[in-house]
Amino acid sequence: MKLTLFTDYSMRVLLYLGARPERLCSIAEVARGYGVSQNHMMKVVNELARSGHVESVRGRFGGIRLGKPPEAINIGAVVRHTEDGFNLVDCDSCLVAPACGLTGVLKEALGAFLAVLDKYTLADMLDRRSDLRRLFEAAADGNDQAA
Repeated sequence: MKLTLFTDYSMRVLLYLGARPERLCSIAEVARGYGVSQNHMMKVVNELARSGHVESVRGRFGGIRLGKPPEAINIGAVVRHTEDGFNLVDCDSCLVAPACGLTGVLKEALGAFLAVLDKYTLADMLDRRSDLRRLFEAAADGNDQAA
């Protein structure tokens, strides 16, 4: 199973903001921090804001921050929200699907995968917040020197 880039970026945004709870961040800052397209990040942040996971503050001194405490952001819920579907294979168009045992096995495997994600919150991912901050700062310093 492979998650989409949209889900990957969503988790990255949440980790970045969770590592900096004391201030607002810009989308450009987050994009630079990961070395990814600002346009992609804008789409991701827009969806995270619609779902309430991120709060957007408008204005000259605006930016983004977590919309909920890290303990209230469930990883399984974020993945379910950001993924379009979880069809691991195309059973709908398969001739043998009605008699095949694979469909049930794959549904069980997907359920187990999501059950593991459901056990964790963003707070669990931020246990090493100071290490995350150092890595983001080192990346930003490298980007500044390269410019």
